[in-house]
Amino acid sequence: MDGKEKQFKTIDEYIEASPKDVQGILQRLRLTIRKAAPEAVETISYQMPTFKLNGKGLVYFAAFKNHIGLYPIPSGIEAFKKELSRYKQGKGSVQFPIDKPIPYDLVRRIVRFRAKENQERKR
Repeated sequence: MDGKEKQFKTIDEYIEASPKDVQGILQRLRLTIRKAAPEAVETISYQMPTFKLNGKGLVYFAAFKNHIGLYPIPSGIEAFKKELSRYKQGKGSVQFPIDKPIPYDLVRRIVRFRAKENQERKR
């Protein structure tokens, strides 16, 4: 985002406030997550699009100037460490460059992993 202090209430608002060239990426990312975890609830948390499952954060994402940040909590990064190794990472986050193809299939698998993990913790 451009650093403005807009307070988003919905993922739609967040995407609409993003640069036009990034909106399609964010919509496809949102759809990928929704299909991978259809029971998850969309919300905004930490001013980022967020999907929650059983009241807990499942995955977050955000647009930045040069990348899309995906935040699948540290376990989602750890479980896919080898496949994510080519991307810049932080604890619990990965950066997908905007000028390269987003690995939507990998995102789908990470979200499914996180959803399964979330369901197991619920028990």
